[in-house]
Amino acid sequence: MEAVRRPRTGRKPRVDSVRNYERVLAAAKMVFAAGGAGTSLEAVAREAGVGIGTLYRHFPTREALFEAVYRHEVEQLVKLAEDLGPDLSPLEALRRWMHANVEFVATKKGMSTALAVVVHASSDLTTYSISRLSGALQPLLERAVGAGIIRDDISPEDILRTIVGLCYTHDKPGWQGNVHRLLDVFVDGMRTG
Repeated sequence: MEAVRRPRTGRKPRVDSVRNYERVLAAAKMVFAAGGAGTSLEAVAREAGVGIGTLYRHFPTREALFEAVYRHEVEQLVKLAEDLGPDLSPLEALRRWMHANVEFVATKKGMSTALAVVVHASSDLTTYSISRLSGALQPLLERAVGAGIIRDDISPEDILRTIVGLCYTHDKPGWQGNVHRLLDVFVDGMRTG
């Protein structure tokens, strides 16, 4: 799993520094998902229980924080795909991973304006996320196709586009529930027979 980017200093970071970094990422995800990209960085620091100086030490710009949260979320989905494999049926593993993407898109929607700036400045971020998410989804999809449960003409990109499309066409409070329901309909439509 690719780690979230941190500045390299040549020495191992202190335990409290790593802990603060992780706390800021978790707080930023929650605050941005709830309040959007315009939310103050002071609110993120407050939610993380750190000073604003600590936040800026790890993330010198708002865009650096957005990118770190985004990359962290992508890596969480990659890890989830790895963890879902053996204990669930192929269809249930695929369904759960798709549903977990709704939370990721909710965070991304909260940061959409700022992320647009970051993404346009760095096509690397777009390439990275598509590559990592498609790569994580591929084994889940292959397992379901191999079991004869899912049609074999569906690609990871088809599924990712569907998830994003469903999420971005819903914007009223409670939109996630509607998207989860529609994802279930989509999964049922991918089934063979």
